[in-house]
Amino acid sequence: MKINAKKSLGQNFLKSKVALNKMLEAGEVNNEDTILEVGPGKGVLTEKLLEVAKKVIAVEKDDRLISLLQEKFASAISSGKLQLITADILDFNPSAYQLLAGNYKIIANIPYYITGQFLRKFLESNYQPTKIVVMVQKEIAQRIIARDGKESLLSISVKVFGTPKIIMKVGKENFSPAPKVDSAILLINNISKKFFTDNQISEKAFFTVLHASFAHKRKMLIGNLREIFSHENNFQEIFKICKINEKIRAEDLTLPYWVLLTQKITL
Repeated sequence: MKINAKKSLGQNFLKSKVALNKMLEAGEVNNEDTILEVGPGKGVLTEKLLEVAKKVIAVEKDDRLISLLQEKFASAISSGKLQLITADILDFNPSAYQLLAGNYKIIANIPYYITGQFLRKFLESNYQPTKIVVMVQKEIAQRIIARDGKESLLSISVKVFGTPKIIMKVGKENFSPAPKVDSAILLINNISKKFFTDNQISEKAFFTVLHASFAHKRKMLIGNLREIFSHENNFQEIFKICKINEKIRAEDLTLPYWVLLTQKITL
C-alpha cells in the first residue's frame, strides 16, 4: 500500500539507516528499556527498536498509517512488545500507559512545527523520560545547544532539565519527501528536575523570570525585568548583589546567574 506523506502533518519519512542506528545508539537502547516512539510513520525506526528494546509504545497521529503498522508488526503487537496508539502526541498522557518519571526513554521523529511544544510537554512534565532523542531542524538543534554562545528562551528551557547534545547532522536528502532544511539528531540526557530542587527555587518562579527576560530580545535584560517587576524590586541593587552587568542582554546570561535572579526578584 502506497502512502504519501501529508504536508499538513509535517511528514518527512526518514530513510537513512545510519541515522536510524545513531538514534538507537544515542538513546543507549537496551533490552530493559521501554521506549515511547513518537511518529513511527512507516515503521523503519520501530523495526529497529523492537530488535533491542523490551517494549515499544508507538504514538501515531495519522490513522492512514495505523493499518500499515498493524499489518507489519502483527506479531509484536500480539505478544505485547509493541503497543500502537492513534493519538496526537501533544494530547498524550504518559501516566495512562504506565510511563512514569524515570522509567522510559523517548525516540522521536516529530513534525518540526511542534518541536517547542513537544519538548516543553515532556521536559516540564511530572512524568519525565530519562532521555529524549529527537530529530529536529538543524538550526533549532544549534540554538538549543547555543553553538554561537548566545542563549535563548528555548536553550535555557532545555538546559534546566537536561544536557543537550547534537549527535549528527542529517541532510535533507535522507528523507522522503526531502524537506527544505537539513536536520540533526538531538540528544537530551540526564533529564530531571534536580536543577530546581538543588537550587531551592520554584519552577514557576524561574520561568516567570525567564519569559520576562526574553520578552524583547534586543533590549537589555534590566529593562525587560523593570517592565514587568519594577514596583517591588530595585534592579540596580539586585544586579549589583548578583554581580551582573547592567548592560547585559538575556542571551548572554549563563545558568548560575538565572538562579541568582530568581532568588532575588520579588514576583
